[in-house]
Amino acid sequence: MIKKTIFEYISIKLIMPQKLTQIIGRSSFSLTLFASITAFFTYMCFYPFRRAYTAATYEELAFFGVSFKILIITAQVLGFAVSKGLGIKYVSEMLPANRSRNLLIMITLSWICYLFFALTPAPFNLVFIFLASLPLGMVYGTILGFLEGRKTTDLLVAVLTASFIMGSGFAKSIGKWVMTTLEVSQFWMPFVACAIMIVPFGICAWLMGQIPPPTEADKENRTERKPMQKADRKAFIKEFALSMFIFVVSYVLLTTFREFRDNFTPEIWKLLGYGNNSAIFTQTETPIAITVLLMMAAMRWVQNNFKAFVIIQLLMLAGGVLIGVSTLLYEQKILSPMVWLTSLGLGVYMAYSMCNSLYFERMIAAFKKSGTVGFLITFADYYAYLGSILVLFYKNFFQKSINYLDFFIILSYCISVIYVILVGLSMWNLSLKRAKSLE
Repeated sequence: MIKKTIFEYISIKLIMPQKLTQIIGRSSFSLTLFASITAFFTYMCFYPFRRAYTAATYEELAFFGVSFKILIITAQVLGFAVSKGLGIKYVSEMLPANRSRNLLIMITLSWICYLFFALTPAPFNLVFIFLASLPLGMVYGTILGFLEGRKTTDLLVAVLTASFIMGSGFAKSIGKWVMTTLEVSQFWMPFVACAIMIVPFGICAWLMGQIPPPTEADKENRTERKPMQKADRKAFIKEFALSMFIFVVSYVLLTTFREFRDNFTPEIWKLLGYGNNSAIFTQTETPIAITVLLMMAAMRWVQNNFKAFVIIQLLMLAGGVLIGVSTLLYEQKILSPMVWLTSLGLGVYMAYSMCNSLYFERMIAAFKKSGTVGFLITFADYYAYLGSILVLFYKNFFQKSINYLDFFIILSYCISVIYVILVGLSMWNLSLKRAKSLE
């Protein structure tokens, strides 16, 4: 009887995933629907691990002359920077069969670290924020591995992007709810918020593992995506050295701005008079997510990869312009605070969502190069998080007298101008490279 039960259990474990994969792969529609929904909820469940702690303000708590919130954000950003450095190797070399298992390991290790963060007195608990971030920094690149190299990748990544736009507000709302409704302290809140999401994340990660690999038609249209060894990575970077340098600098600026916006949104809303509205985060991020989702999904119908690559860069330029223009209109009292931050957020994510993954997806396909989006975006993220640390310290040590709102406005103008110039230079350089390749 026991042997029969064990045999039935093993049979279910082996046969059920195979049947599910077969059902998903029956049509392009069913695969796209399943993959997009699963990716959306996987990353949405991940975001409280990434951002729930930002719902707390840690007011009047400082060490070494620095606000504790600055220290905790710095510890996480530093952890992410180190994680991205490690991810350049591990994400790019990761075998497809190991992705789901690795996602579960990453998230569990992070959750355990949040437990020790709650148990250890401040500021010594900062080390556990750093350690919690080491596995988390590799989650996005791992998830992208399930979605890239397909004819429907634009749509799949659009849905994934919508999840991390909404995820920031969702994570803050979860964190706020845990503190107000469950009456959990600021230090226990990250662990409890993550405890709520760990089982749903595990289920979603398992489901992602059932997504069938790209078809032969996908490989023909977008080029085959294989794990990249050290020699492959060096060869790719060398060939696109100037373009990658310009892109990475622009991406560092944009990511730094996005990180500052996401981390200090509660403080900015408070200065604008919306401090007691816990739903404000989701209310403003949802329309941004829907708009960006539609833009990215529309790229699916642009079959010519180089033409799609040019459109993506134009949308990046438009996003950079919108950041500066919306801020100017707010200062002229033409836009209300809510419309301003929503418009500015749209500009940020128009640019960030395009350059975050679709940029490299179409770049690889347009130039017919072997590579993975996971490697390229992890490579860019490594430098981007280092930039975030510099901005945090600049604000805390050299601009102490300026509040977060004033600093944010100045930063908006600077990012808008410099980002637009850099993206324009990158477009020009890549157009020349494309022309030479066609000669």
